[in-house]
Amino acid sequence: MFDPSPRPRVYGVPSGVDFPKALANGLMARSDRSRPDQLARAQVLLNSTRMARRVREVFDAGPALLLPRLGLVTNPGASLDTGKRLPDIPEAVSPLRRRLELTQLVDRLLDSQPDLAPRASLYDLSDSLAALMDEMHGEGVDPDVLRDLDVSDESGHWKRALGFLDIVQHFFTDAHEAPDKETRARMVVNALAEGWADAPPEHPVIIAGSTGSRGTTMLLMKAVAQLPQGAIVLPGFDFDMSAQGWADLKDALTSEDHPQYRYAKLLEELGLTHRDVERWDTSEAPSEARNKLVSLALRPAPVTDQWLEEGPHLTGLDQAFAGVTLVEAQSQRDEALAIALRLRQAAEDGKTAALITPDRMLTRQVSSALSRWNITPDDSAGTPLQLTAPGRFLRHVSALFHRKLTSEALLVLLMHPLCHTGGKRGDHLLLTRELELMIRRRGMPFPDAEVLRAWAVARDEEMATPWVEWLIACFLEKDMGGKAMLTDHLTAHLALAERIADGSAPEKVSELWQEQAGRAAEATVARLQADADAGGELSPLDYADLFGAVLSQGELRNPDEPHPNILIWGTLEARVQGADLVILGGLNEASWPEMPKPDPWLNRKMRHDAGLLLPERRIGLSAHDFQQAIGAPEVWLTRSVRSEDAETVPSRWLNRMVNLMNGLPEQGGVAALEGARARGHHWLAMARKLEEPGTTAPAPRPSPRPPVAARPRQLSVTEIQRLIRDPYAIYAKHVLRLRPLDPLMRAPDALLRGIVTHSVLEQFIDDTQADPDAMTADHLRGLTDSILAENVPWPDTRTLWEARIHRIADWFVATEKDRRQRATPTHFEEKGELRMAEHDFTLTARADRIDIDDMGRAHIYDYKTGTPPTAKAQIAFNKQLLLEAAMVSQGAFEKIGMADVARALFIGLGAKPAEVRAPLEEETVEQVWEKFEKLISRYFDPAQGYTARRALFKDDDFAEYDQLARFGEWDVTSKAQAEDLS
Repeated sequence: MFDPSPRPRVYGVPSGVDFPKALANGLMARSDRSRPDQLARAQVLLNSTRMARRVREVFDAGPALLLPRLGLVTNPGASLDTGKRLPDIPEAVSPLRRRLELTQLVDRLLDSQPDLAPRASLYDLSDSLAALMDEMHGEGVDPDVLRDLDVSDESGHWKRALGFLDIVQHFFTDAHEAPDKETRARMVVNALAEGWADAPPEHPVIIAGSTGSRGTTMLLMKAVAQLPQGAIVLPGFDFDMSAQGWADLKDALTSEDHPQYRYAKLLEELGLTHRDVERWDTSEAPSEARNKLVSLALRPAPVTDQWLEEGPHLTGLDQAFAGVTLVEAQSQRDEALAIALRLRQAAEDGKTAALITPDRMLTRQVSSALSRWNITPDDSAGTPLQLTAPGRFLRHVSALFHRKLTSEALLVLLMHPLCHTGGKRGDHLLLTRELELMIRRRGMPFPDAEVLRAWAVARDEEMATPWVEWLIACFLEKDMGGKAMLTDHLTAHLALAERIADGSAPEKVSELWQEQAGRAAEATVARLQADADAGGELSPLDYADLFGAVLSQGELRNPDEPHPNILIWGTLEARVQGADLVILGGLNEASWPEMPKPDPWLNRKMRHDAGLLLPERRIGLSAHDFQQAIGAPEVWLTRSVRSEDAETVPSRWLNRMVNLMNGLPEQGGVAALEGARARGHHWLAMARKLEEPGTTAPAPRPSPRPPVAARPRQLSVTEIQRLIRDPYAIYAKHVLRLRPLDPLMRAPDALLRGIVTHSVLEQFIDDTQADPDAMTADHLRGLTDSILAENVPWPDTRTLWEARIHRIADWFVATEKDRRQRATPTHFEEKGELRMAEHDFTLTARADRIDIDDMGRAHIYDYKTGTPPTAKAQIAFNKQLLLEAAMVSQGAFEKIGMADVARALFIGLGAKPAEVRAPLEEETVEQVWEKFEKLISRYFDPAQGYTARRALFKDDDFAEYDQLARFGEWDVTSKAQAEDLS
């Protein structure tokens, strides 16, 4: 297939060319058609399974041939015809087992050095250490190299990290007996190279599609290049870069982020120059002019002065950008919509279109936008297994062992689509709904077995009691507390998950392990079970973190049939296959390229000194993917100018291209760039048009006027303020009979705080009446602690509320002594009502406290945990105490009868405790009642409407029924529109 050559054979394919197709064409062109076995004897090692599948598809398209043997560079031992060249190399240790072993070591490290990292990062830290070890094995770096590093100028963190590597020394010394995947691959490559040195194969061996970015792959490529019929075919090779440009790629510290750096290093290792790289076939790049432009734009940052030298010689910039569209959207949503519109157009035209981006949020938004036209793209990434239904279910169940069960968490699991799928799921869902309503009504933050059993008995249904017993057995009191072996954690976890999935009345196999997602989850769990004995002891929390991390390693491809021509690829797929239209999306810094992840073990300088790969390697690989993809026939370059209300920074590669084009106005660079922007503006305008909701008249400010007969006939004194300030709320509550749904989790809000504070003070008053010596601040504080412990299950909130009452205890006791001298506490939470015969209307009240003095006069008190209303506010809006005084004077409280009111005041228990009197001197009880009668009479006038937000204290005050009133479509300056209702 190849003529004899004194030097290694290295071929290149320019950017933009369909590499798999060019590879197949080159193989067929070099094979002798009269000897069909010649091509079949060739062995081709490719960089990925997807690449191999694509090459096979090209050959399958015809003509009929005996195909070459396709394999992977990651597993050369299985891919090559090794004969007897390979010694007996043991199988690689499971990567999961190795990570579990490392987890135990990191666990002990975090116990001894808790400041190194939080416990939640246990598995991530183990994963990063495993990655470091893989890299050391792959690059052939011995631990002694790290141990000999000079860290005298480094921080203590790095010294501790290097010290910890001593603990993993045995993984290197025992590598030949129990190698990991990288070590075994290097052992295989070394064995192949030694065997080939003595007896090289006579048939062609070709490595295609790899950049040689890993040390083991580089060794294999060097070994293959020395074979009599060995060859390397490089994708996206830059034939346009000048000799000076290649010479500038010598220093890894300044050049490793360049797209061609790995090729420069490979050629140096092989003793070649860029001039020795030949074209693999006759395939021409879709745009030679664009390739030259990109080649110059992506020169290493320290040598961009070459722009001044080589830029004036660039020609055909209008042709370079003829097939380029630049989309600079104001938001990621606009970017996604524009991309979706273009993909839809490609689908209608029958063209193959690929969105290439590492930004998974962008791909999800594009997929969502495409769904409106029933287009499902072929997404190469799929869905992380932990986000599938079985993955979420299993993670929720694992949390039961380390987290106190809340009612919210219970209902999340009960409502999960995999829960109770073994039988009678309809009954289960009905009982779950009724249980949720009960929890909302009772305000039960944490499920209680006795309460649940009592509820089941009250339901008086056949399935209620066994269902509740199943619920109690599965969900309550599952906290395991201390550490246990990973195998025990896993056994208990899976048993409970299957029991929850089966339900209380299993009739068939549950759906937990069914369908594609279930089978994928079961396979992942099976792998964990096989290696669980290496996991050691873990706390329930660490187990849950580890289990979630293991699930996150899995992936589920879209089970639906995707559109054959609409593709979503990661950056690596850019070299796998060609497309008529390539969209490079999310071209912002930190997205493309992605920033290197921080290494907790070695900093950048230490990695360089040790001979390991620098963090910029990933940026360089991503840059190569960008350079290869941008050479497609038609290209879109898209980015969002803003993201989450912050300005974004354009990708460095896009920025360089734009700057270079702007610097070449005389050669048409500016005009070509503006043309690309104009095409982008056109699609963005269509995207905005797609989002236009049309014109809809805003709702007016409502002022409904229901029939008099439907208007409320009873209100409490606390609701009168709402009637004055926001009459619409009274209408919604009493006429429409709408109530806000109680929260699932009872929050420690102002209402609960008021209830608990009232209980504390009422008990304190009772105690001090029975025993005057109990009138002390210490006794009040003791009552506070005990009552809050019983009624407030949130430790943080309980501590905060205790502190607040403790602070005012001395003040309250001192003022209470004054109150006792004036009158005797007599009535607490006393109910009263007063009827207006004219309108058949009743005013009700529940007085916090009414004291009676020696003259039979009433002293009315109301406790306020917040700031009490001022006298001015009481006269205008807050009528509670004034109306209670008027009711007392008219005998509305049966146990008190008619009595004079000596005084009425609020007892403020906030940060600044104070007593605020009701202004009975300024407004007598007779005047109060007269004004109240006028107010109520007004709302029995058919012409009076219940206006929304009539007089709220502040324009932005929250009102419960704002959504119903469609507040926002109107504001407080809008005129109310009356509406007669029937």
